Amino acid sequence: MNEKGAVALVFGSSAAVLVVELVALRLLAPYLGLTLETSTLVIGLALSAIALGSWAGGRAADRVPPRRTLGPLLGISGVVVALTPLLVRGGAETGAGTLVVPAAIVTIVVPGALLSAITPMVTKLQLTSLEETGTVVGRLSGIATAGSIAGTVVTGFFLVSLVPVSAILVALGVTLVLCGVLVDWRVRGWRTVAAPVALLVLGGLGAAAAPGGCDVETTYHCAVVQQDPERDGGLVLVLDGVRHSYVDAGDPTHLEFAYVRAAAAAIDSVRPAGEPLEAYHLGGGGLTLPRWLEATRPGTRSLVSEIDQGVVDLDVERLGLETGPDLEVRVEDGRLGIERLDDAAYDVVVGDAFGGLSVPWHLTTLEAVREVRRVLVDDGAYVQNLIDRGPLAFARAELATLDAVFEHVALLADPATLAREDGGNLVALASPAPLDLEQVQAGLDERGTGWGLLTGADLREWVDGAEVLTDDHAPVDQLLTPYG
Repeated sequence: MNEKGAVALVFGSSAAVLVVELVALRLLAPYLGLTLETSTLVIGLALSAIALGSWAGGRAADRVPPRRTLGPLLGISGVVVALTPLLVRGGAETGAGTLVVPAAIVTIVVPGALLSAITPMVTKLQLTSLEETGTVVGRLSGIATAGSIAGTVVTGFFLVSLVPVSAILVALGVTLVLCGVLVDWRVRGWRTVAAPVALLVLGGLGAAAAPGGCDVETTYHCAVVQQDPERDGGLVLVLDGVRHSYVDAGDPTHLEFAYVRAAAAAIDSVRPAGEPLEAYHLGGGGLTLPRWLEATRPGTRSLVSEIDQGVVDLDVERLGLETGPDLEVRVEDGRLGIERLDDAAYDVVVGDAFGGLSVPWHLTTLEAVREVRRVLVDDGAYVQNLIDRGPLAFARAELATLDAVFEHVALLADPATLAREDGGNLVALASPAPLDLEQVQAGLDERGTGWGLLTGADLREWVDGAEVLTDDHAPVDQLLTPYG
């Protein structure tokens, strides 16, 4: 094998392993959450595959002709990569999702190990004498690392933001199979091309049969828009399997979800009905509350920080969003966005960036809450949607964090959650000024939420000594009990 071919194989196979690893994180997010545990699982599987492939490939290179092995390694890897959307999404839809993790193990470890075996095989082919062993091994090891870096950078900065994850995997799988065909043809001639071509057809058919799962695969979410069969014009935005927003473009005053009605009750306690507000929203989703504010409080100006351009595009194209001078959406990280805002500029900050499967932890911490307090006027309020279940460890820690910054804090939730018997959505209300709790409760009752509230000593008992979250220590993924 000539040097250019060796470089291309080592560089390309190493890059492919990292592409699979990063894309797997996105593919698994709707089912396992984009959490620290999911990242740890995927990274651990990828590293295990690299170690296994390097060890096994080195042993195999001493026992079988490496030149004849390279094509099958590429071809089989390509088929598994192309089948990954089918295996993972099919596993999620079978047996209540119990096959998701086994499918992830297969689709990460198998191609990762086979592709990692290529480097020691190529190294064996490049060695011509013992005097140059160090040079050859060092050079190819460096090329493999460069390939891994290239795969990481191209995927993280470009591919995931431009191409759906299923398309990335199918295209990579097809490319690997075609490379396997080319390598095998160079070694054995046209007689052996039939088997790789059959593998290519198999992979393509499997990829075509893969359940789509998403209307749009955005940079951060698997997004689906569902029509409400019981309400004309009612649309539900589902992000990573969780019903995130309900929008009726023809009637923005309609608030379907109980937690949104509870948030509206909290907002209405801040200023008299109909009075315009200066509102800042951490997280956009379907922009239900900004639209409601625009309709019920004419003159209200809302600024929204939404990290996902794909979600904003869906809002415009499918959910009828019309932005203007009174409703501005900035595609940015909420923590960075709020740090750029002026002091004491907003009557209300609405936090609705947390999902049931994953939480941007850097929006939960003491430092982030202090930024919220900074941009609020002295009689303003922070209205924050939370989702938790089980022991409610995350929700209790977040309430403790709010209490460390704001003088007045209340928790709005259904009776079972207030009794710490169940979970779901909760709404935290925090303010530097005393809260009009009677008006909040009246708003909850008027909107038919069935919710109550806790504050003072009752809330401290509910929090039960939970630790305050900080930038230095915010184990949100470990505290969170997933929704569902």
